[in-house]
Amino acid sequence: MSDPKSSPDIETTAAALDRLAASIAARKGGDPAQSYTAKLLDKGIEKCAQKLGEEAVETAIAAAANKRDEVVSESADVLYHLLVLWAAMDIEPAEVYAELARREGISGIAEKASRPKS
Repeated sequence: MSDPKSSPDIETTAAALDRLAASIAARKGGDPAQSYTAKLLDKGIEKCAQKLGEEAVETAIAAAANKRDEVVSESADVLYHLLVLWAAMDIEPAEVYAELARREGISGIAEKASRPKS
């Protein structure tokens, strides 16, 4: 386990995600031949969602096999593909941060029960 003192604080982590999101947004509408991100975004929401799902499955498989280093690597892929999906859907990271802040201090059971039934 890593030393929590050497781990980045939440503001540093959020800033890194924000920089990645900005980089992804800058590639939106770019040349798919020049950028993997532009290529994904050019293929649309469905492809972006598919890639996110694939990376999530790879992360789960690595976790089930207790392959810690692979989980770290695959988790980075999940975060990247999640941000690509957000860009495809015009979702700003701040919207997700606000939702997380809204849920802070609320038990998961209570939060889930408060959601509208579909």
